[in-house]
Amino acid sequence: MSFEFIQKLPTPDEIRKQFPLPEKLVELKQRRDAEIRDVLTGKDNRFLVIIGPCSADNEEAVCDYVNRLARVNEKVKDKLILIPRIYTNKPRTTGEGYKGIVHQPDPEKKPDFLAGLIAMRKMQIRAIAESGLTAADEMLYPENWRYVSDILSYVAIGARSVEDQQHRLTVSGFDVPAGMKNPTSGDFSIMLNSVFAAQHPHSFIYRGWEVKTTGNDLTHTVLRGSVNKYGRSLPNYHYEDLNTLLTLYNERDLKNPACIIDANHNNSNKQFRQQIRIVKEVLHSRNLNPDICQLVKGVMIESYIEEGCQKIGEGIYGKSITDPCLGWEDSERLIYDIADYV
Repeated sequence: MSFEFIQKLPTPDEIRKQFPLPEKLVELKQRRDAEIRDVLTGKDNRFLVIIGPCSADNEEAVCDYVNRLARVNEKVKDKLILIPRIYTNKPRTTGEGYKGIVHQPDPEKKPDFLAGLIAMRKMQIRAIAESGLTAADEMLYPENWRYVSDILSYVAIGARSVEDQQHRLTVSGFDVPAGMKNPTSGDFSIMLNSVFAAQHPHSFIYRGWEVKTTGNDLTHTVLRGSVNKYGRSLPNYHYEDLNTLLTLYNERDLKNPACIIDANHNNSNKQFRQQIRIVKEVLHSRNLNPDICQLVKGVMIESYIEEGCQKIGEGIYGKSITDPCLGWEDSERLIYDIADYV
């Protein structure tokens, strides 16, 4: 066989027993989950801001960032719900590069998945305990969901995963919101089919079990831009794009129509400072059309302590080692601007 079996990893139950979420944090997460649910179902008019590093590569810097976010949250919590991005799995287009803390708890060392699962869980729990904010992550590996199902309040399904059946079926068993990104082709129908699939019950094989799910009514769309056949980025956050998505939603029998705008990736062509302009244009579109206002429930922003990005090994505290991010000062100012605008 071409597989080399390195070590058998602990089950999610074993990891969760070894590193449990304290009871007071369980209650905190339940409150946060209920608040976010109310936004997506239209009961709460607050705006979601899913913001944080492209990849959570360092516990100290990530927790520092999330604690800063918590202080800002106290000032805007009547208008916004801030959800820190603590992304512990990083999809790579070519398969090369840093794949996240679950792969490499130390980006400068070889992969160690056991240490990675432990580092991921310890970081997530510490962030909640210190900040009172439960986080978002991207589900790169569906079979890993139960390692984090008790600590996350939001999950993104990436552009390259959204067409995968196992991702769709696994999301149908979530009890937290899942944002289905449009595929890199930009096809809205693929994204909406993914939402439909995840909102309905399924039976399938999961981690060696026959399982049955009830469907996730909080599954929704995320617009992140696309790539044309020449490899050029095409944005899809403009008023016309939002109006088209609204029309397509109205043609389908989907629960809780909702959309989040990812201000980076192909929407910004990874020009990270453009996220400021893009978010403000999205807010303007919401103000122009009450139906778009009801549809667009939030934004995603890539942000860290230091702006830009660095190569692995440069050692600059709080600076992304994957995609470039907004720096803290710009991020804080943008959050206040969002709160003033919504």
